[in-house]
Amino acid sequence: MRATFVLGRIAGVRVGVHWSVLFIFGIIALGLSQGRLPETYPGRAWAVYWAAGLCTAVVFFASLLAHELAHAVVARRNGVEVDDIVLWLLGGAARLKSEASSPGAELRIAGVGPLVSLLLGGLFTLCAWLLELVSASGIVVEMVAWLAGINVLLAIFNAVPAAPLDGGRLLRAFLWWRTGDRLRATAGATAAGRVFGWLLVVLGLIAFMRTGAFGGLWLALIGWFLIAAATAEGRQAQLRGVLAGVPVRDAMTPEPLTVPADTTVAGFITDARYRYRHSAFPVTDDGAPVGLVTLDSARKVPQAEAHAVTVREVMVPLSQTTVVEPDSPLADLLPRMEPGAEHRALVVDHGRLVGIVSLSDVSRTLAWLMNTAPGRRDGL
Repeated sequence: MRATFVLGRIAGVRVGVHWSVLFIFGIIALGLSQGRLPETYPGRAWAVYWAAGLCTAVVFFASLLAHELAHAVVARRNGVEVDDIVLWLLGGAARLKSEASSPGAELRIAGVGPLVSLLLGGLFTLCAWLLELVSASGIVVEMVAWLAGINVLLAIFNAVPAAPLDGGRLLRAFLWWRTGDRLRATAGATAAGRVFGWLLVVLGLIAFMRTGAFGGLWLALIGWFLIAAATAEGRQAQLRGVLAGVPVRDAMTPEPLTVPADTTVAGFITDARYRYRHSAFPVTDDGAPVGLVTLDSARKVPQAEAHAVTVREVMVPLSQTTVVEPDSPLADLLPRMEPGAEHRALVVDHGRLVGIVSLSDVSRTLAWLMNTAPGRRDGL
């Protein structure tokens, strides 16, 4: 899940928002401003209800962000780097660059999220009680009470032992500890995730057919997303098992053709070296990699401006590009790879560009490994 736009960095972690957040944000604001709040405290101006609904939705997403930041902070303390945090339709996701090194680390990383949500639920409950004691506005008390309830529900829901929920990762940590096999543990957690997802789909459809309420369809939609996510996680775990022990250098394209950062877009597009070989090229400045440029991004520059605009101005900067070392495990790179020329990974060794990796390179390596006898894999 890629962010539609980036909010910035918190504790050194890039935080982004997917466009689907607008959908759930609207549902929360509308449900509170046109439903719960007017029904509980009638007679107020419509602007008051809308302001309360919007503020509550903002604080709710701040709670989700706190949940994901907790995962990121604990992951870093356990030696796992974090790519970014993306808030989306069903909450949030902290993308980790690699797997936890032990069942204990997995337990700590997964368990802290629901714990933070539970603590926030308790804190909002205390705030609602104190506000009621001092006779604060009923609408304000209702807003805080709703936040208390939703955070407790978030903690409970995430603790369900089914991937990709936090509870699924807790289950994986337990199975990993019992069996000593991370791949088998992941398979068990993803199977539980699919079962739980189908249960939600069935319950949601039954509820919708009996009552006609939109909530039933929403429950079924959540179940469908869980099924898809659990299936994808299980498939990725199998691929990681195949790639175990394979370094990035065995899949990369070595010594790729590069583009000097000060090259004009016109020069880049018309240069025969770049026109037929690939769709993306590393960008260098004095020999050091500084980003990645795609032919598509260069062609978006108006022809009248192409002679004045440089590649540096249209490239994806190095800070937003996946960078790995040649001896890094290819299995750890796999979760960070996505389709598209702009998502290729640059392979850098002590500041020097030595290769580039695309999703097709990884796929080709996977196909080779799957069709090669185990005894021949060392010859890759």
